[in-house]
Amino acid sequence: MQKILLLSDTHGYIDDNIIKHVKQADEVWHAGDIGDLQVTDTIKTLKPLRAVYGNIDDAKARTEFPLHNKFKCEELDIWITHIGGYPPKYNNRIREELNNHPPDIFICGHSHILKVMPDKKLNLLHMNPGAIGKHGLHKARTMLRFTIDGRDINNLEIIEYNR
Repeated sequence: MQKILLLSDTHGYIDDNIIKHVKQADEVWHAGDIGDLQVTDTIKTLKPLRAVYGNIDDAKARTEFPLHNKFKCEELDIWITHIGGYPPKYNNRIREELNNHPPDIFICGHSHILKVMPDKKLNLLHMNPGAIGKHGLHKARTMLRFTIDGRDINNLEIIEYNR
């Protein structure tokens, strides 16, 4: 069983509340727009990190992290990218590959809107943790926490802070 903390759109922001939740996780997944590598460097000192770069990230972040991060967690195939869209309106650049090789969990960020929804056509779970940073139009700062046990996703929680 793996306890996952899923966050996105930090835009260079990390605080003690985020760090508290990082410490409680087994792994941290970051869906892009890191903003400052101090954020990911801090997380990596505490827990294993899987991340992608986002559209605001500089060349240094793009050297360290991929645009797409595909991996297995327990028995589930995971795909993280920053700009992914939503079911059924996925980003044009990934739609064909997503249709041909759908993961079990598809994760993106970018919109600053928290959404967790099934895609029944592709038989996957779409997750966007919203934005935990302070930059953007979102009214609440959000992250997701959940566990993966084999093929089961359990204990899904929204972690929310005021701007």
